[in-house]
Amino acid sequence: MYWLILILSGVLEAVWATALGKSEGFTKLWPTVVFGVAILASMGGLGYAMREIPIGTAYAIWVGIGAALTVAYAMIFGGEPVSWVKILLLMGLVGCIVGLKLVDSAH
Repeated sequence: MYWLILILSGVLEAVWATALGKSEGFTKLWPTVVFGVAILASMGGLGYAMREIPIGTAYAIWVGIGAALTVAYAMIFGGEPVSWVKILLLMGLVGCIVGLKLVDSAH
């Protein structure tokens, strides 16, 4: 259950980061509202997951999921340039996230 909450919180990190960019400095109402709701839910989920998952592992996975999804979303729907190097680096990041989960599960 804690791992599922952590993964969902990482997804919400990508949501709030994207909404923050779309809010244009909090001047647009709905992106600002999405940002506020998503950041509260994301942080709350991260805090809850840290009850069972070690802080270093939980934080690294939360940030990794959020960063990878934010960049992927921006490359697909936004103005972020796409390159094979970026794609390979994102795949490496995802591999590291999976590795942290596997190492934590082994202990």
